[in-house]
Amino acid sequence: MQLCIFEDSNCLNFEPIVYSRPVYDLICGINTLRQKILRSYPKVKYTLHCRPYIAPVVKLHNPGVVVNSFEDTAYLFINGSVIAPVGMKKIIPLKHEEDVVYMNGNRVIAAYVSGNNLQKLKSKLNEPIDNLFFSGLPVKQVKINYASYLWDLINLNGEEIKNDFCYLQQNLKDKKIIGKVHTGAYILGKKNIIIEKDAIIKPGAVIDATQGPVYIGKNSVVYPNAVIEGPVFIGKNSQIKSGANIHNNVSICDTCRIGGEVEDSIFLAYSNKQHDGFIGHAYIGSWVNLGAGTNCSNLKNNYGNVRAYVNGSLVNSGSQFLGLIMGDHSKSAINTMFNTGTNAGFFSNIFGAGFPDIFIPSFSWGGSQQMMTYNAGKAIDVAKIVMARRNKQMHTIEENLIKTIFELTKAERRKRGYPD
Repeated sequence: MQLCIFEDSNCLNFEPIVYSRPVYDLICGINTLRQKILRSYPKVKYTLHCRPYIAPVVKLHNPGVVVNSFEDTAYLFINGSVIAPVGMKKIIPLKHEEDVVYMNGNRVIAAYVSGNNLQKLKSKLNEPIDNLFFSGLPVKQVKINYASYLWDLINLNGEEIKNDFCYLQQNLKDKKIIGKVHTGAYILGKKNIIIEKDAIIKPGAVIDATQGPVYIGKNSVVYPNAVIEGPVFIGKNSQIKSGANIHNNVSICDTCRIGGEVEDSIFLAYSNKQHDGFIGHAYIGSWVNLGAGTNCSNLKNNYGNVRAYVNGSLVNSGSQFLGLIMGDHSKSAINTMFNTGTNAGFFSNIFGAGFPDIFIPSFSWGGSQQMMTYNAGKAIDVAKIVMARRNKQMHTIEENLIKTIFELTKAERRKRGYPD
């Protein structure tokens, strides 16, 4: 008996962030969606299901975990887009007497499948999993939340920081403020603050957890006159630069450097926004660099709901606030401006005056005046230089994935008439 955390057929709605990772490895709050699931089923062996083209990278980063192979006689399948509550096991137990599919409305949340039913499904397990995959099984409705788009993760982020913080706090036996807090730093709401070992809070910094928790990871530094208002999560080895304003509902993952003004946003690991500029209601991938003065709009002038391009179509987000979504290894030059709901693809390089289009295909080079294709070979060469600055080396498997994504996104660029 094993768990299987799977990607369903809606996974492409999370582009461009999921070009290089499965949906369940997206951050919301302090933890990934996968981590939230697994904490409800501790010490249980699990299998990962994902799109075939990213499977080699998933295997690379998860040694010892089975990927896209199903050898057991029974599995509890759990949708990787689920926002798993603490204690999910009480709602969906690990063991069952009979096969069943759990749904929230029309969305599959989980399914227990065994025996002959599992044998019938095994030949389809390299395909995206959708509702038809579990057709014929008895249905049980459950109230467990899930994400359909990246903006769902943005909008839920503050609440998930609180939930994850409570879970982590329960497992702490020692005092919660272990790092060095200099005299002259202002700490408000100490009960709601975790500062890990070797983190440093410098004089003049303000950590305000009166409205929500603040978690600061190992070896991170908050520089003088930076202000952090919870709920906020900062991972390990990150830097919050002098004068930064980190407002509530922000997650900043490992090895990031963040300055200026940020609110209601998620930054994945190894991304930089060192200088002044505003980023709000945004989801920023890994290895992104936002140049000085980069700003995004997160609210339309008419205060209406923001629309954004998702998997080739313009979708109403249903949200009044939505800023920038930017894929891995993308960059903006100084004073770059992004409109509400801009979707900037994987390895996009944006510069020049004016607002670029609200959909910027992956491997784009240019701005509002002209766009062209960013050569994959040159893009990889730059990425290797960038990664070396953080003592990281690109694996051949990761390089092959970048080349695959370049081919997969050719149609996006051709549709907009890019010269190669």
